[in-house]
Order: sequence, then C-alpha cells, then structure tokens
Amino acid sequence: MKTYSTNYKNTFIEIADDCPVKGAEVPPQKEGEKTAAIIQFEMIKRNPYKFTSDDIFFSVYSIKNKIPTKDKAKEKEKFFSKGQPCFRGSPLTKRYGWGVHSNAEGKIAIYEVESAEYKKLSKDKNLTHLKALRSKRV
Repeated sequence: MKTYSTNYKNTFIEIADDCPVKGAEVPPQKEGEKTAAIIQFEMIKRNPYKFTSDDIFFSVYSIKNKIPTKDKAKEKEKFFSKGQPCFRGSPLTKRYGWGVHSNAEGKIAIYEVESAEYKKLSKDKNLTHLKALRSKRV
C-alpha cells in the first residue's frame, strides 16, 4: 500500500498572507473536547523538535477519533494511505500566527510571527520557504 507523508525537512512554513493576527495567539480552548489546533499547539510547544508533522497529525486524528492503542498501527497505515493536509493548512499557520520549522530530521517546532527566531528563520537561505495556505481566495 502506498503511503503519503506530511513531513518536510529543512523547511520553514510562514504564516498565511491573510492571517488575521499581528502577533501569535494560543488557540482558544473550547468547551468539551480539545480542538485540533490546541492539540497541535500543546504537543509542539511542549516538545520542540521531538515530533514530525506526521506524528502530530496522526496523534490529533487518533485523539479526536478515540483510537485504542491496540489499533493505532493499523489505523496509522490506513490514515497515511491517503494524502493528508500538511502544516500549510493548519490553523496555527493560517489563523493563529505561528511559523513551523522542520529541521534536517523532519522534526518540528513553532515560532511566534513577532519573534526574533521567526524573523531569522524567514530569512534563512538554507531553508525551503513555504507560505501557509490563504483562508480566502484571491
């Protein structure tokens, strides 16, 4: 079975051109279950450069769908048998003002748009630069 990946290496995903915030925001916690955005944020912020984007997206999927541990390997194979949106389409980069850096191993960290590290990464010529997807059509 063919598998797809959301992972990038040596890449910086900058916030969307139509991102509505000037400074990064923590995604709000809604009543009840956590949103995908808050799960992504908490996993990455607490563990910079520990997870790949595939790790993050499958974790969100398994939490939201309450997949039992015993079924995770089979479900992960099924999940990645179809193409999945990457961090260019994440609320973190589109709505909340966070850039996503993937290192040489494909492990990721997030940076506030107003931070010195974001500015440094956005000018780094050794990285591939991508923009998050716009929310509105032009």
